[in-house]
Amino acid sequence: MPLTSSCADYKALHPIKLQTIREAIRPERYQRSAATAIAWYGFDALLYLSAIVGALLVETWWLKLLFGLLAGSAVAFMFVWAHDAAHGALFQSKRTAEIMGTIFMLPSLNMYRLWAFGHNRVHHGFTSLTTVDWVWRPWTPQEYRSKTVWQKIIYRLERSPYTCALHYLLRIWWPGMVRFKADAKSKDRRAFFYSKIVTLVFFLSFSALAYWIAGMMGVIAAVILPFLLFNYYIALFVFLHHTHPKVPFFAEKEEWSQGIGQLYCSTIVRCSKISEYLIHNILMHTPHHVDPRIPFYHLKGAYEDLRAEYGQYIHETRFSFFEVRRIFKECKLYDYEGKCWMSFRSGRSWIEEKAADIAASAASSVYPGKTAH
Repeated sequence: MPLTSSCADYKALHPIKLQTIREAIRPERYQRSAATAIAWYGFDALLYLSAIVGALLVETWWLKLLFGLLAGSAVAFMFVWAHDAAHGALFQSKRTAEIMGTIFMLPSLNMYRLWAFGHNRVHHGFTSLTTVDWVWRPWTPQEYRSKTVWQKIIYRLERSPYTCALHYLLRIWWPGMVRFKADAKSKDRRAFFYSKIVTLVFFLSFSALAYWIAGMMGVIAAVILPFLLFNYYIALFVFLHHTHPKVPFFAEKEEWSQGIGQLYCSTIVRCSKISEYLIHNILMHTPHHVDPRIPFYHLKGAYEDLRAEYGQYIHETRFSFFEVRRIFKECKLYDYEGKCWMSFRSGRSWIEEKAADIAASAASSVYPGKTAH
């Protein structure tokens, strides 16, 4: 199913405050249920631990890898739960949220405090404003042409539905967590350091345990494969959250607003009911961006509220491999002035047309009878 939305101009949202948009959401959508959150925590943990036991204890190598893939899926589900905890959507107590969220982010080797800093303040604060929010920021045709061969190869691999995990690894996890250094005056500096240490200790101790139980194949199946599959899941999800031929990106803050970024530039991707349950409605992303305090189990209701009031500005599609491939194919390069997506081929044509226009303009500016120098 193609993306559905009206032709409503996002510019009409510019003067509308984000708080005004939030008023369309009913108060009951914000009600937390600790029992529901803990029940899902138990389900995700049980699924992950069962898969890890299988990856470590079965003898057949391909069964080990199969259990590793199941563990990777569970890691993604756990991460989404931790993501909601970091937004303050699940518990009143920040300490409870941080302890449980930290535990659930460990298998993905993500650092809770560092991830929350970049995600909550940068991505949610300036969604699709590419001068600040670097997540899935598209290059212009001119930028792409100016890059080295190696940089172009990486960019092409990132914008493929098969190798998009590289984006999360190279643009977010490595620079935003592993290599990130807080300012010396930052009050969070110590917390960031401890987040790194906790994650490193988990990685080393879990890898040692996996090796002791099942050798190198155990490390691959229980540690490395789940980590790589998680990176694929998260990169794909976030790409679909904000990228589509009808969804714009912005390079000028004057064109952008919180209402546009959170409502218009976030999508709804519907899946099967069981898939939506397992991934905790993370692809129902518009209401989450309008207000990240809404628990994942209320996102469907919040979406209905927003659709009743602002449906003409909401983009919805249905998940399918054909649709995913189509979006990746069409959304390679971006013209920030014309708000237009291009493929690599059409990007080359666009540059050639621009060059021809400039040459024609220069020629027409020369007076008749004069020679241009």
